[in-house]
Amino acid sequence: MQQRFQPGDAKEFRRMVRPEDCAAFDSGNVHPVYATFALARDAEWCCRLFVLDMKDDTEEGIGVQLTIDHMSPALIGSEVLFTATVSHLRQHEISCTYTATVNGRLIASGTQVQKILKKEKLERLFVGLSG
Repeated sequence: MQQRFQPGDAKEFRRMVRPEDCAAFDSGNVHPVYATFALARDAEWCCRLFVLDMKDDTEEGIGVQLTIDHMSPALIGSEVLFTATVSHLRQHEISCTYTATVNGRLIASGTQVQKILKKEKLERLFVGLSG
């Protein structure tokens, strides 16, 4: 793992809200706005952008924590800007805070933590779970 970042470093990711990003369950569509679970996926992706620059070919990142304060809706067709900021780095763990905005309006914020581990360690863990 390469220590390329420090607290305060930021990365951005943009997502156009699509119909498949809207709240829907087995019972059907709930409403035509960005679902919290889709927002979670994209928040984690934005924070993962740091991991992609830090890990080497023998390593992989794995999410270990995600918090979301979903404050405002985003309609289909809205462009959501995610900004992830490194809050701290500890050994093989990177913690970020993030915000999600639409035209400057805050729709969500939270934290996301990932660990960077050797792929072989992760594979052993997953095999152990399948037994």
